[in-house]
Amino acid sequence: MAEENVIFVGKKPTMNYVLAVVTQFNNNIDRIVIKARGKAISKAVDIAEITRHKFIQTAKYEDIKVETEVLHGERGDSNVSSIEITLKR
Repeated sequence: MAEENVIFVGKKPTMNYVLAVVTQFNNNIDRIVIKARGKAISKAVDIAEITRHKFIQTAKYEDIKVETEVLHGERGDSNVSSIEITLKR
């Protein structure tokens, strides 16, 4: 999958990411992946739901992956949850 089809969720407002997803769909891209880790997971779910219910009703969930990544830091290892939501038109 091309890197431009991936939306990485961070600290920006939710609607910024929704606009990015809608823009990608309007550019005739059929499949978009929304990726988030940690506290941003709930925002990623909100982005997918807002996109599907308010802007692009034809979008469907193609795949949802939930994983735990082990990060090595100064204070030792820590587990960080991550999610990938794939939307398809």
